[in-house]
Amino acid sequence: MKHAGQARRAALKLVFWAWLGAVLLGCCTMVAHFLPAKVFGAAAFLWVLFVVFTLYFFRDPTAQTPAAHGLVVSPGHGKVDVVDDLDDAPFIGGPCHRISIFLSILDVHVQNAPVSGTVNRLVHTPGKYVSALRADSALYNENVLIVFDSSEVIGEKIGLRLIAGVLARRIVPFVKEGDEVARGERVSLIQFGSRCDLYLPLRYEIRIKPGDKVAGGETIVAAR
Repeated sequence: MKHAGQARRAALKLVFWAWLGAVLLGCCTMVAHFLPAKVFGAAAFLWVLFVVFTLYFFRDPTAQTPAAHGLVVSPGHGKVDVVDDLDDAPFIGGPCHRISIFLSILDVHVQNAPVSGTVNRLVHTPGKYVSALRADSALYNENVLIVFDSSEVIGEKIGLRLIAGVLARRIVPFVKEGDEVARGERVSLIQFGSRCDLYLPLRYEIRIKPGDKVAGGETIVAAR
């Protein structure tokens, strides 16, 4: 599947730079005879824990995406904590449903396309890094909005907003404007705890509720 392995490469890059920093720090302290052997042993243990956690955090399972017509799948792995309606979403063209999903630090952080179609817009908005536990964090935080032109209904737009959190300081889109995507395809990565909001036209019937756990690219969240 397209973009497979990008999350793992991001993990290895992070591990490499952290390793390089640790080596340089170790060399400096050894030359200065600044730290005892026990401290180096503890540091090595913490390093191993960091590597294990990083590889776990950047795991990227292949989604088993349903193929039936008219379905919308969850764009992220996590817990649904808001399902409501917005009076106006300009990128949708009017009122819409909103499904907000909180991604804890233990969830998979690769996001998937909710529908098949074309990337119509990709807009990065700088901002703060308040806790992604707040459902209104999209109003303040660093975020990336991806708008899809659905290939199933001509003229229909679906919005996906990727929202940074306290620990999530980097959003990495895998797609760009004009790219064609398949439902369930990997489209982005948010590094460490965060949130994603899905915006759907009101014609869709919502199939999930607050409190539900969802799997990116697999769980059906709405249908026409």
